[in-house]
Amino acid sequence: MGGFAYYIYQNILVPNTTFSNEEAHIYIAEDATFSEVLEELEPLLKSTKTFTAVAQRKGYVSNIKAGHFIIKKGMNNNAIINSIRTGNVPIKIKFNNQERLENLAGQVANQLEGDSLSFLKAMKDTKFLESAGFTSATAIGMYIPNTYEVYWNSSPRSFRDKMLKEYNSFWTEDRNQKAKDVGLTRDEVMSLAAIVQKETAKVDERPRVAGLYVNRIKLGMPLQADPTIIYAKKFTENDFDQVIKRVLYRDLEIESKYNTYKNLGVPPGPITMPDISSIDAVLGHEKHDYLYMVVNVENFGYHKFAKSLSQHNRNRQDYVRWINSQGINR
Repeated sequence: MGGFAYYIYQNILVPNTTFSNEEAHIYIAEDATFSEVLEELEPLLKSTKTFTAVAQRKGYVSNIKAGHFIIKKGMNNNAIINSIRTGNVPIKIKFNNQERLENLAGQVANQLEGDSLSFLKAMKDTKFLESAGFTSATAIGMYIPNTYEVYWNSSPRSFRDKMLKEYNSFWTEDRNQKAKDVGLTRDEVMSLAAIVQKETAKVDERPRVAGLYVNRIKLGMPLQADPTIIYAKKFTENDFDQVIKRVLYRDLEIESKYNTYKNLGVPPGPITMPDISSIDAVLGHEKHDYLYMVVNVENFGYHKFAKSLSQHNRNRQDYVRWINSQGINR
């Protein structure tokens, strides 16, 4: 009895952690073996021998669970095994404005267990897109940049399905009504919001920029948004790594549905993933009579707005002089 009591105390009840922080995080893959789990745990344990003994006794060796787990400082072997057996803890992931699903898949794969190709395949699945009401062009609009709580070992499909639920939750009755009031569908709102996103990084200016484009749509004017020309060039040349700082006159002739100098209305899909601030800027756009804008070289980050073409041309001269002085030719 004395020997058994000593075994219980030494192997099960004695604290078996070495780290000084309050907790440690471990990640166990779906197909992990016990030796791989032990390798992950080894830097955190005082004794892998006693841990292995308890793991065998509790049947964990043949019943490994995948996920993200938290081990608290001072835990004994019994508590550690209970934690990594039943305590899969969600993690917080975030992604920012990406131009393509390929980039988004890579960003997500850097934070979750799956690889980027698997995430991309799930995101581009035609049956899923059709059932969810998206096309290959509008699909990226389903992923709204934010911070989300998901399980680290979520499959690409379950992650994609969760994002669809988040998207549908985002489109509240109020937002849907505002879209109707503007005269745009959800997809059109996302496409216009993406242009607003690219046009200005200043959140407080976005409702004014959005209002300008809404004015153009209502008047039947082309949007003539330079960010769509940059995207059209990248898209037609299949080169999204190129850096374009200046739109040239010849670029305005690019044959593409994304060329808003040649086509009326919004592009067939978002040219980037718009922030919530850009989406809400479209839905709650500023009411004004502006139809033109150009970079404000006296207050960088913002724009000068004009109601007439003559005023816009005067504002534009300041910008052209500045950009020429900087030697920016492309």
